[in-house]
Amino acid sequence: MEENKDNIVELTIEDLAFDGKSVAHMDGKVVFLNGGLPGEKVEAFIFRKKRKYNQGKVVRLLTRSDLRRETRCIHFGGCGGCTWQDLAYEQQLEFKSKQVKDCLERLGHLHDTEVREIIGSERQFFYRNKMEYSFHTSGDDSFTLGLHVRGRFDDIFDLDACHLQSEVSNRVVHWMRDYVKEKQIPVYDVKEHTGYMRFLMIRNTTRTEQTMVNIVTNYGEFPESEEMVQSLLKTVPEVTTVVHNENGQKSNIAVGEKETILHGTGIIEEELLGKRFRISSNSFFQTNSLQAETLYSTGFDMLEAEPDDRVLDLYCGTGTIGILLADRVAEVIGVELVEDAVRAAAENARLNGVDNIGFFQGHVKDFLRENQERTEAISAVIVDPPRAGMNPKALKQLISLNPHKLLYISCNPSTFARDAAKLVEAGYSLPAVQPVDMFPHTMHIELVGRFYRN
Repeated sequence: MEENKDNIVELTIEDLAFDGKSVAHMDGKVVFLNGGLPGEKVEAFIFRKKRKYNQGKVVRLLTRSDLRRETRCIHFGGCGGCTWQDLAYEQQLEFKSKQVKDCLERLGHLHDTEVREIIGSERQFFYRNKMEYSFHTSGDDSFTLGLHVRGRFDDIFDLDACHLQSEVSNRVVHWMRDYVKEKQIPVYDVKEHTGYMRFLMIRNTTRTEQTMVNIVTNYGEFPESEEMVQSLLKTVPEVTTVVHNENGQKSNIAVGEKETILHGTGIIEEELLGKRFRISSNSFFQTNSLQAETLYSTGFDMLEAEPDDRVLDLYCGTGTIGILLADRVAEVIGVELVEDAVRAAAENARLNGVDNIGFFQGHVKDFLRENQERTEAISAVIVDPPRAGMNPKALKQLISLNPHKLLYISCNPSTFARDAAKLVEAGYSLPAVQPVDMFPHTMHIELVGRFYRN
């Protein structure tokens, strides 16, 4: 829609939506806006009109909210990373708690479940241990290296500094941009599927202070890789390992089909709650290491595990939860679909001397259906599914298993509420949930809930 006077309106912002947008009303319809905070009067450009709602963006601030704060990042507003960096952190937590409560009541119809006081993050900046930066070219000799423009999957801006990952990562990004320019290495074109440089992934550890640089390219060896490594280490000596992943697929994801270690061991190690975990370039690990300790400790306290418990850890990833819990229980069985993650989980168990845990590769629904004899002795279940929540067939199988204790760790309140409603309908109760903020300045929120068999 063309920006003209007819599409510029004056609105008062009333609330914040689940996706970080602000909420106003106009002509009896809801308006979702990019920008703005509750209590502010704004001029907004309405760029999309639907039957039940409109969409727009704030173009001028008329009155300023007391909740507004100066942002640290020069990219805020245009970057797709932070959505709430201009909102006081205490209010971020308040709105996230409201999001959890709204989902439980509106989607799950669970009006009696207590939403406990949210646990905030000790670090509000430089808390991420992983970031993916993208290369982008428009077809000429110029390119950008950075993060996505807000709302645009096909546009990348040149990053000066991100305040969510470590300061070391910012120096790596600057070095990489200069190096690719100097050596005139062609950047991948996502439309033409030509060129070489695709992604730069950086992983840091908090407890052990290790840094991995993962360069993801199109097919082919990295040119003069030894010279590249020496240049990087000279500029950023904190880097402990460098890997090169080749990905020639059209799907634009920073996962390689073939990996070559260019420097170091190809892994970094992080410590959580006294255990040590190896992290490879493509393995999953909680993105906020310090707050992951809080999340898991909270969950274990709610689970109230006993020494004779036999625990089923579903969607176990690289085994972090099960390995941390293993000292408290008799046995842990982990189930995970991704084969590489299962191998990493077994390796992490060996690394920590944990011998009362085993891992199975496959779909959760298939494992629960095909291993009824193995699961008969299970007394407790932990689920930590992806954002989509539990597969409906897997949830049905889990209900049939009828565990006495069920701990659900979720990164998506809406799918948690959907699954919780089915569990309550099947005879479980959910007295309380505990929100934990893993990602300050974003709209994302994690929560933990323990279900009791009535």
